[in-house]
Amino acid sequence: MFKLAKGRMSIWAVIGAVLFMVVQVTANLNIPSLTSDIVNNGVVNGDIDYIWRVGMKMIVFSLIGILAATGNVFLASRTSMKLGSNLRNDIYSKVINMSNDEYDQIETSSMITRTTNDVIQIQNVYMMMLRMMLMSPVMLIGASFLAYNKNHRLTLVFLVVLPIMLIFVGFLLYLAVPKFKAMQTKTDRLNRVFREGLTGVRVIRAFRRDKFEQDRFEDANLDFTRNAINVNIIMAFSFPVIQMIISGTNVAIVWFGAKLIGVQAMPVGNLISFMAYAAQILVSFMMLSMVFIMIPRAQASAKRIQEVFDLKSTLKEDEKPVQADKTPGNHTLKFSHVDYRYANAEKPVLTDIDFKSQSGQTIGIIGGTGSGKTSLVNLIPRFYDTEKGEIILDGQDIRHYGLNDLRDMISFVPQKAALFRGSLRENMKFGKADATDEEIWQALDIAQATDFVKEDPAGLDQYVEQNGDNYSGGQRQRLTIARALVKKAAVYVFDDSFSALDFKTDAVLRQALQDDEHMQQSIIVIVAERIATVADADNILVLDEGEVTGQGTHNELKDNNEIYQEIINSQIKKGDEV
Repeated sequence: MFKLAKGRMSIWAVIGAVLFMVVQVTANLNIPSLTSDIVNNGVVNGDIDYIWRVGMKMIVFSLIGILAATGNVFLASRTSMKLGSNLRNDIYSKVINMSNDEYDQIETSSMITRTTNDVIQIQNVYMMMLRMMLMSPVMLIGASFLAYNKNHRLTLVFLVVLPIMLIFVGFLLYLAVPKFKAMQTKTDRLNRVFREGLTGVRVIRAFRRDKFEQDRFEDANLDFTRNAINVNIIMAFSFPVIQMIISGTNVAIVWFGAKLIGVQAMPVGNLISFMAYAAQILVSFMMLSMVFIMIPRAQASAKRIQEVFDLKSTLKEDEKPVQADKTPGNHTLKFSHVDYRYANAEKPVLTDIDFKSQSGQTIGIIGGTGSGKTSLVNLIPRFYDTEKGEIILDGQDIRHYGLNDLRDMISFVPQKAALFRGSLRENMKFGKADATDEEIWQALDIAQATDFVKEDPAGLDQYVEQNGDNYSGGQRQRLTIARALVKKAAVYVFDDSFSALDFKTDAVLRQALQDDEHMQQSIIVIVAERIATVADADNILVLDEGEVTGQGTHNELKDNNEIYQEIINSQIKKGDEV
C-alpha cells in the first residue's frame, strides 16, 4: 500500500497534515488540565478573575484546536484525493498502453472495480491514517502521561480496561477482516454479471433468458448484500460495546476517585480532568482499532491494483528507436516466417507466415472462422508481438520503431465497429486531430457514407451515441472506415470491415479506394470472409488453421487451391462466375 503512495502524494502536504495534527492534539490535551485548574483554584476559592483568565485560555486552545483540525482535514483530504486521482490516471495509462496479452489477463469488470472501488478504499484509508492513525497514538500516549500525572493510582483502572478493549478489538478483526477482503471479489462478480447483462441484452431477450439472467444477478447481488450486512452488523455491534466499556471505565474512575476525594488524596478538579483524559485514551484506542479494521481491506485493494502495475509488457521498445518515414509512396511490408501463439496456448495460432507487399498493392486475407486472420493483422501495429520471425516495414523490423511512430504509419479498422460518444466530427478526427472538413467529407465520400451523414441537418456536428448506437451496423462500419481514411498512413488494415455492407456498396467502396490518389501510394490489407471482397486484390493469402495454404491472384487460386475453391463453392451459386 505504501508502495502505491510513493511519488503520488505530496510529501509537504503530508508533513503539513502531521504538524497540524500535533498542534490539534496538544491543544486538546491542554483543555482538561485547564478545566482541573478552574475547579481546583477558581471554583473552590471563589476566584472569578482566575476562572475568567483560565477560561480565556481554554477558548484560545479550543480555537487553535479547531483551526489545526481544519488544516489537518484539508491537507489530509486533499493529498489523499490527489493520491486517488493519480492512481486512476496511472491505471488508465497502464491499461491504454498494455499489449493485448496483458489485457487478456484481467477481466474488464475487475479492471473497472480496481480503477474505482479499490482506489476509493486506498484513498479513504490514507485519509484516516493522516487523521486518526497518527492522531490516536499521539493522543493515547499524551493523555496517558497526563492522566498519570493527575493521579497514578487511578491509572490502575486502565490495566483492566485496555486488555478488555484489546481482546474485543482482536475479536472484531478476526470476524471483520475476511469479510472486508471478500467485498472486493464480490464487487468484481456483481460488476461482471451486470456488465454481461447490459452488453448481451439483445441475446438475452432473443433466447428468452431474462429470468435466468435476472436470477444470476440476484444471486450475485444477494451474495454481496449478505456480506455487506454481516460487515455492518459486526461494526454496529462494536460501537455499543465500546461505548459500554467507556461508560464502565467512567463509573470505575468516579467510584475510586470519589474514595480518593473522600480521604482528601485527590482534588475534585483532578477527577474531572482524569475522566476527560480517560475518554481521550479510550476514544483514541477505538479510533486506532477502526483504522486497523479498515487497513486489511485497503491492503487487499492495493494488492489488486499493484497486480495491474506489475503486468509485464511483452512489447519492448528500443532505447534509440528508428525514425519512421511517413512520406507517401515507396512503402514495403514483409512477413518473414512469422509464428505467433497466445499466452499459455499449447500450439501457435499462426505458423510460418511469409509474404511481402509494396505501395499501391492490396493484400487480401481469407479463410475459415478461426483460421488466424485477425491474429495476423493484429501483429502489424504490434497489438501482439511475434514469437518467431520478423515483420519488416520499410526495410526495418517493426520492433525497432517506437510504438507511437509505428502506429502513426498504420491506420486500422477493427473487426468490431467502435464509435465514441460526441460529435461525428470529433470521431472523424480521432486519427488526425487537425483534419479539415474537406478531408473528412472526402473520406466519407470514399467510404460511401456521405448520403446518410448529409441527411442529418447537423452534418458533421450530429451527435454520436456511445458505440454509435444511433446508427445501423452498415453505417457504423462505413463511418469507422472513413475515420481510418482521414488519417494519412503508409498501411491501411481493414479487419473484416466490409461484412455489414451489401455487395454493391462493398464493390463501390473498394473501387473508390483503388481510385484514391493517396491509397494508390499505400499498402492495403483487407481481411474478409467473402470472396467478392478480396477478388480484386493483387495478392490473396488463404489461411487454414494458422498456415498459409496458398497465395496469389484470384484466378490463380481459383484454379490451383483446394481450400479457396471450397470457399468459392460455399458462397457462389453453381454456374455463376467470380
